[in-house]
Amino acid sequence: MTRRFLAGACAAMALASLASIAHAAWPDKPVRIVVPYPPGGNVDVAARLITPGLQAALGQPFIVENKPGAGGMIAGEYVARAEPDGYTLFMAANGPLLFSPLIFKRDAYKWDRDFAPISAISYTPLVLEVKPSLPVKTVGELIELAKREPGTLTMASPGAGTTNHLVSELLQRVTGARWTTVQYKGNAPANTDLLGGHVDFQFDQISVASPFIKEGRLRALAVTTAKRVPMLPDVPTFAEAGIKDMEASTFTGLLAPKGTPPAILAKLSQALAGILKQPDIITRFNELGAEARGSSPEEFTRYLAAGDARWTPIIEQAHITAK
Repeated sequence: MTRRFLAGACAAMALASLASIAHAAWPDKPVRIVVPYPPGGNVDVAARLITPGLQAALGQPFIVENKPGAGGMIAGEYVARAEPDGYTLFMAANGPLLFSPLIFKRDAYKWDRDFAPISAISYTPLVLEVKPSLPVKTVGELIELAKREPGTLTMASPGAGTTNHLVSELLQRVTGARWTTVQYKGNAPANTDLLGGHVDFQFDQISVASPFIKEGRLRALAVTTAKRVPMLPDVPTFAEAGIKDMEASTFTGLLAPKGTPPAILAKLSQALAGILKQPDIITRFNELGAEARGSSPEEFTRYLAAGDARWTPIIEQAHITAK
């Protein structure tokens, strides 16, 4: 062996050793969790629910930083370009991670190319609800009416490419029924028009819809879960109503830039697994209409891959774009 070869080998070993020490020491400074929405929404609240536990488990502050805009893509692109050192993380949901790159037709990032999944955090199912004056009591009756009068019924959507919108597109695809989608700028105006009887139905988060349903101001037809939900125990699942393949949720999950060391991903995933089993955390998520449920990086990767394969054709075939 030459002296040059030995010197190079020693240098490489030294660098590897330093990297290993750095990974073992992580975190040794505050960690940022970038949220793609303004403060106060469910994704932001979910991030703030887990940060105290992460700080307690890992010994450094975890700071929530809100970067809204472009369907969440401003935050996504910011994290995708960050150093893969474990100090900048992405608190993502379906929209920013899977839908927005297709809807905005921007190749700023892709979930499997630019991010390293860490763990799922929560899953929020939806409920299909109609105005009380609509002469339907079941999903089957709604579908029958929509087929009898194609395009006549109106479905309120809080925005093009939201989970609420895509689940409606999925239901049309599964059943062959057709209706007209009315796009709104957010949940509030969509809810206002449904409550006012100006549109016929919508998909909404259960925590938002539940009070109106219990007051009789809206009628629930089905939930997008595998089993009935405690918040609306009398409302059947789509499967119970005779319609398969309608399980769907808005998820939140934590990701890091691609190339983040696996040891750091594992530390975060293990910490989250403990946090999301705490009774008070479970209760807080339930109050949001969500189920707290962590996962390994591998499990979360498989979940994202399945979601990508499911929703991409729907977005493309429905020609959904940002306006």
